[in-house]
Amino acid sequence: MKKTVFIKNAAILTGSSLILRFAGIIFKVWLAKKIGSEGIGLYQLVFSVYVLASTFATSGISTAVTRLVAEELAVGTKKSTLKILKRAVELTLLIALFSAGIIYFGAEFIAKRFLGDIRAVNSIKILPLSLPFIGITACFRGYFIARRKVTPNAVCQIAEQIFRIALILLFLNSFSHTISGSCFAVMLGDACAEIISMALLLIQYLFDVKKIKSDDGEKSPRPVLRQILHIAVPITSGRYLNTLLRTAENVLVPKNLAKFKNSKENALSQFGMIKGMALPILFFPSAILNSVSTLLIPEISEAVARKQKGIVRSCTEKILKLTSLIGFLFGAVFFFCGERIGLLIYGDKSVGFLLKALSPIVPLMYLDSISDGILKGLDQQFFTFRTAVTDSVIRIILILIMLKRMGLWGFIIIMYFSNFLTCFLNVARLIKVSGVNLKFLTAIFFPVSSAIISTLTVNFLLAFLPINTNLVYITLFCGFSCLFYFLLLFWLKIIGLNDLKTTINSRFKG
Repeated sequence: MKKTVFIKNAAILTGSSLILRFAGIIFKVWLAKKIGSEGIGLYQLVFSVYVLASTFATSGISTAVTRLVAEELAVGTKKSTLKILKRAVELTLLIALFSAGIIYFGAEFIAKRFLGDIRAVNSIKILPLSLPFIGITACFRGYFIARRKVTPNAVCQIAEQIFRIALILLFLNSFSHTISGSCFAVMLGDACAEIISMALLLIQYLFDVKKIKSDDGEKSPRPVLRQILHIAVPITSGRYLNTLLRTAENVLVPKNLAKFKNSKENALSQFGMIKGMALPILFFPSAILNSVSTLLIPEISEAVARKQKGIVRSCTEKILKLTSLIGFLFGAVFFFCGERIGLLIYGDKSVGFLLKALSPIVPLMYLDSISDGILKGLDQQFFTFRTAVTDSVIRIILILIMLKRMGLWGFIIIMYFSNFLTCFLNVARLIKVSGVNLKFLTAIFFPVSSAIISTLTVNFLLAFLPINTNLVYITLFCGFSCLFYFLLLFWLKIIGLNDLKTTINSRFKG
């Protein structure tokens, strides 16, 4: 891929991701005021079932399609490329329809026995409507990423978000008389938006597929379905079992929080604040990282297919360095500004407290997420499967032991332990398989020190200014913290003027 195309795709994907996350947070703020933190908690419970069902429906298809199509476009034929997509769609439809039947007919059982809240029945029954469309969309998104064309995905995701918000607003006017009705309205809006997104992506695919060059490579000797299953099965197994365990965790958290000096309603509210309010804000700055890592999957897959180990090592080293630099900075920003951000966005000190309390693990969350994605591009999906399952089992055990004794602080401690464990395992494995050589001083010590010094200095200086609004304070704090932080990194020679250019150029040497 030409580096100008890579830069353009990264900019488009980052811009669309920021727009989507910003719109999502703004909408969550409005939704929290509309249905309350208890309503958000119920929605998160139902949404965990939604994630579980959609994970099984997509079956790791998106990653499989991206990797296999990228390889076929590099050394294969047009016919074999389209055959991969056709088999992927057939597979995901079969699984999605099977999942839809189980979810619909088992809705009451899931609500009563699993979620422990009968109010979730109608919301769960609406989930099967979207599952086949989610699966097909995953296939097309993987195809476009492999084609190095992110605009179709970006356009459809933005359109999907617009329709989702509009439809939810419309449905809430009819069903918002109760918490269960409000939750049903939100899930119905989600389902309809998924259908619209698939239709838009299908139209763009029909135009794009005509542009693929005719057969001029070698036909893959391996059966297509076997190739897809080789990648998709461990990814799906990991995601599905992990999602199943996380769903169980989401059910257990409010139940066990309720045992620690709280009513069931307060426990559900605390759960909603953590999963539905605080975590989306903490992950908001990682948009650029997720965009770059998504684009690197086909690049790494192609490099592996061509046996270009230098490119794999260089790409991995650059993205890990970028992730640590951004993670440490925003971890410090959330620590000093978390309470103000919580008040500005949600008008709630409790959310601000959670942002500050969880800020030290922000770098771990970012590094874990990025490493997990790159490992899948390096055919390490079996390792990520074992790591995810181990982490989830440990989290559930700790939830059962700690929450009834320590309450919310117990869950915060569990998140610290969990993120440290998965980050350490994934990054260590990535370093081993890619051959990356990361130095402690330049990769961790100096960036951490620079982030702390920068934010401490700005926090001290702003205390002397008569700033009365959180918006002005947060804007000044973030702006000057970033400026001082990167000046320190330049001074320490952690980054240079040509660092960005080197990062991009490294991908295209070989």
